[in-house]
Amino acid sequence: MTNLAHQDWFQDAALQRVLSLLNSDGGEARIAGGAVRNALMGHPINDADIATTLLPQAVIDRAEAAGIRAVPTGIDHGTVTLVVDGKPFEVTTLRRDAETDGRRATVVFGTDWQEDADRRDLTINGLYADKDGNVIDLVDGLPDIETKTVRFIGEAAQRIAEDYLRILRFFRFFAWYGDGRPDADGLRACVRGRSGLKTLSAERVWSEMKKLLAARDPGRALLWMRQTGILTDIIPESEKWGIDAIPALIEAEQSLGWSSDPLLRLIAIIPPDAARLEALADRLRLSRAEAAFLQQWANAPAIPDEVTDAVFARLLYRHGAPGLVARLKLSLASARMQARGNDAAMLRAARLSTLLALAERFEKPKFPLSGADVLKAGLPAGPKVGEVLATLENQWVDMNFSLSRDKLLERLKKLAGEG
Repeated sequence: MTNLAHQDWFQDAALQRVLSLLNSDGGEARIAGGAVRNALMGHPINDADIATTLLPQAVIDRAEAAGIRAVPTGIDHGTVTLVVDGKPFEVTTLRRDAETDGRRATVVFGTDWQEDADRRDLTINGLYADKDGNVIDLVDGLPDIETKTVRFIGEAAQRIAEDYLRILRFFRFFAWYGDGRPDADGLRACVRGRSGLKTLSAERVWSEMKKLLAARDPGRALLWMRQTGILTDIIPESEKWGIDAIPALIEAEQSLGWSSDPLLRLIAIIPPDAARLEALADRLRLSRAEAAFLQQWANAPAIPDEVTDAVFARLLYRHGAPGLVARLKLSLASARMQARGNDAAMLRAARLSTLLALAERFEKPKFPLSGADVLKAGLPAGPKVGEVLATLENQWVDMNFSLSRDKLLERLKKLAGEG
């Protein structure tokens, strides 16, 4: 029998305390889902979720008696979060779906481990580990772990009908854990059920897509989503733009040590059209920071190959670094791919690398004057103050930020006199 007890994460004192608490006096608890999957596949383990035969209130009562903080984070669906030594552990009562509508389920608590396993989505997510670390497989997940096959538990169409988000989860887990081609039955069921994606909340859709785009290499998953039309359903802006830039971007990330940035992967497959990106951000309910990044990228100017460092510094000041960094990374990734056997592309890649380093180090200089200086120079409060400041700031930028405060005050005095 496969056993995980020797692994460091399993021996964690806080986890063992929770398991001991829930596996006493007739209760049974097992680690469920992602922690078991990741432990078997050699992926990092960020948290350990626990399934138990105990009802939610019994979990709370035991925790409080033991001096453990219990938070009823999802008690209607059987989930209580226990906090031990600052570490949260989600504890969920075994359950089965009594009724589903493709978005949410009405659950009935139980004590049947097979029923609990059968209601889960994918075989690799349906494994348990008991208090001794023994892996318990009730859904034939271990063979799929070995072959890196992402497959629905039971009837794929039924699993999808229970929650249409599982279509995106199928591709997300394929991006993270799959190998070869996607499971044929699962792929067909996703295509047949794709109309159900329209019933999902934008927040759930974007959350799932963001996780997919954060995979080390989401290229194959995006390719299959594209071929099945599901990517166009979710991100129609990608339809005529395509995903051809993704392989070059992934290669650059892995070679140059860039982080796996889901937003950078997103802009690689959509056009830099500010109006369309504003609509995309609104439709998918992106955060303000995410929406702002899309606009910074869309509004960033193209960077001429012959741009000098001084001119580039002025572009960074006027447009901000984030949008230009994004443009440079996409351009550099493309140039690196073309540079194989192409001297011109190789030189361009080298120059883009230099500009990228400048952009990432850029600290925006502070303009030495303020509105108070303009008022002190004798101009009355009003729109003219902003106009004069903007004029002087443009002059300061055009001279590569070299004008001192004293020189700027001299120019301000002259402008005030003319006003």
